[in-house]
Amino acid sequence: MPRRLRYDQIFGLLLISPWLLGFVLFKLLPILASLAISFTDFYMLEPGATQFVGLDNYIRFFDDRRVTFLLFQTLSAALGTIPLQLLASIILAALLANPRLRGKTLMRTLFFIPSVIPSIAIFFMWFGFLDPTTGWLNRFILEPLGMTGQGGIFAEGAFRFVFAISSLWSIGPGVLIMLGAIQSVSPEIEEAARVDGAGPVMRFFSITLPMISPAIFFSLIINLITVFGGVILLDRGTTFGGSNSPFDQYITDQMFGEFDLGYASALAWGFFVIVMLVVYFLFNSSRRWVYYPDRD
Repeated sequence: MPRRLRYDQIFGLLLISPWLLGFVLFKLLPILASLAISFTDFYMLEPGATQFVGLDNYIRFFDDRRVTFLLFQTLSAALGTIPLQLLASIILAALLANPRLRGKTLMRTLFFIPSVIPSIAIFFMWFGFLDPTTGWLNRFILEPLGMTGQGGIFAEGAFRFVFAISSLWSIGPGVLIMLGAIQSVSPEIEEAARVDGAGPVMRFFSITLPMISPAIFFSLIINLITVFGGVILLDRGTTFGGSNSPFDQYITDQMFGEFDLGYASALAWGFFVIVMLVVYFLFNSSRRWVYYPDRD
């Protein structure tokens, strides 16, 4: 039996060895290397002149006013998109869980398909729709109605709205998570509440939402990490301009615009610590509002 177990373990490791090799070479080693580089003044155009500078890059991190601005911008993006994503996911999942609804399989597929579309395709779609000169919104909707002046997706006012709306484009996985959680709620509990006189709205807020709170918490964490690390979808992709650019775009600018890899690595690790602190706070607060049946 132990020999058989060892054989299964070795065979399993061989099967996942391509993934393990890619993880070590292309993720783990670069992550550890960036931590080491963050303590140096690594300048990509003069790598031979690199010197150990200790905590200088991290001190610069706390003195950089743009860091505070970008953290605020990223937090604003999170507050503007995450509640909207969670609300839309819960509402759509509740509709799909309705036993009277027909074509559930087709609707689940249609909701999920947009989430697998490459982000660059989504970018060009929104760009084509909102471009101030050739966009479909201006040419076919606003101009015939005499409502011009839309500044495109890079305008200060339009960017926040477009970014919030575009975040709903990829809520398919969140809808499926909520749908699975809703379908796992015991029918006996729902029936007992119905017999006691609870209406559909009361049953949803008093029973369904508390029972699916673990799924809501999971989606909250995933959406938070996604927004913190992937909000460059509608950014220009060029150099940092002081507005509408998330924190990771600033890191990219320091790396490929200023060629200051040492400070860029310190920015990445500083941002990582901030995100982990936010996640830690959410995990601590989850004890008060997330319901786990096995803890009773």
